[in-house]
Amino acid sequence: MKQTLYALLTVAVTVATGQAQSVATLKNWLAQPADKRPALPKAVVQKPLSKRDAEEATTLLLADQQRQQADRLRQCWTDKAITQGDQVLKFEYRIFGAKPADGRSLFISMHGGGNAPANVNDQQWKNQIGLYKPAEGVYVAPRAPTNTWNLWHEAHIDSLFDELIRAAVLAEGVNPDKVYVMGYSAGGDGVYQLAPRMADRWAAASMMAGHPNEVTPVNLRNIGFALHMGALDKAYDRNKIAERWGRLLDSLQAADPGGYKHLVQLHEGRSHWMQREDTVAVPWMMQFRRNPIPTKVVWKQDDVTHSDFYWLAVPADQAKTNREVIAAYSGNTVRIEKNDYDTLLIRLNDRMMNLDKPVTVLYAGKPIFTGKVNRTLRTVRQTIISRNDPGLAFPATIRLVRKTDKAVSVTAE
Repeated sequence: MKQTLYALLTVAVTVATGQAQSVATLKNWLAQPADKRPALPKAVVQKPLSKRDAEEATTLLLADQQRQQADRLRQCWTDKAITQGDQVLKFEYRIFGAKPADGRSLFISMHGGGNAPANVNDQQWKNQIGLYKPAEGVYVAPRAPTNTWNLWHEAHIDSLFDELIRAAVLAEGVNPDKVYVMGYSAGGDGVYQLAPRMADRWAAASMMAGHPNEVTPVNLRNIGFALHMGALDKAYDRNKIAERWGRLLDSLQAADPGGYKHLVQLHEGRSHWMQREDTVAVPWMMQFRRNPIPTKVVWKQDDVTHSDFYWLAVPADQAKTNREVIAAYSGNTVRIEKNDYDTLLIRLNDRMMNLDKPVTVLYAGKPIFTGKVNRTLRTVRQTIISRNDPGLAFPATIRLVRKTDKAVSVTAE
């Protein structure tokens, strides 16, 4: 008995020492100039980590990412412009109220206009700068990079807004869980599209006087969504479509009471201009905080696709329009209710479940995996590099690979 106990203690000490060495190796690696760092040894990045060491590694890597990007992001904020390739997102901002202990709020407010001469869209941008005044927060009015009809939901907008959020977090102490998106007219079109497409970035969204085109609201499960429309706004059937979305959101919430919190208000006697009655959307949004690890995720790809969404991910080449995943977790069990992908990554952290205990994955109600899922530096680095968001950093991954219609291979990474 003594021998067995001694052997177990020896193993425990050896594992703990190995974990500590992984973090020590990471610290030494991070101490080197970023452009001169060698590749981290495979044995280090794949070594299982304790909860404590995974948390320390996450903190270290997030801080390193911020250091590497700090000069560029601060310059973007100073210049009031985000540039990616040939697209430039200019913006103006105003700061309201005292900075709360948990960080400032950020409001991204999109102007109207659209398929019009540049001077028309410039005027719409100027109007947007003074349109809303939150009690607290950084209010940003960006100028769309183009003058097209779909100026706020072209493919380049997503990454530009990601960069804008990161710049505001660094420069103004914005809390990434208090980021809100809103827009009027063509800007409202953008909210209809970007709120579900980028739902894992927002705490809440408010659409004013826009048109959704072909978009679906199913991705809105975990954010607050407000819709304001003049009851007399008949152009493009905006008012009728707003009513239809209200019924659709009611139906989604009735079927899934834990999600789809929404407010739909048609302003009586108002046409396209609502005489600022829609400003009530701002305090309504402020009651919401983003949950980056919601217990249930509904993810349906739009025509602009993403390879990550909350705690789910897919290979970029499999991200196709209309493909859908519905997944949930409770305790140490993950349930995959629907999956249109050949490869699906389930990302996990210790805020979601106890990773020191076995994790079970159910697919279509049947168990397909039960076992230990290791925390590793590799997964921490991958998720920080891909998302650069403290709420979306994960140390563990389960990979589901569909072999046939009836067979799924599952590996813990």
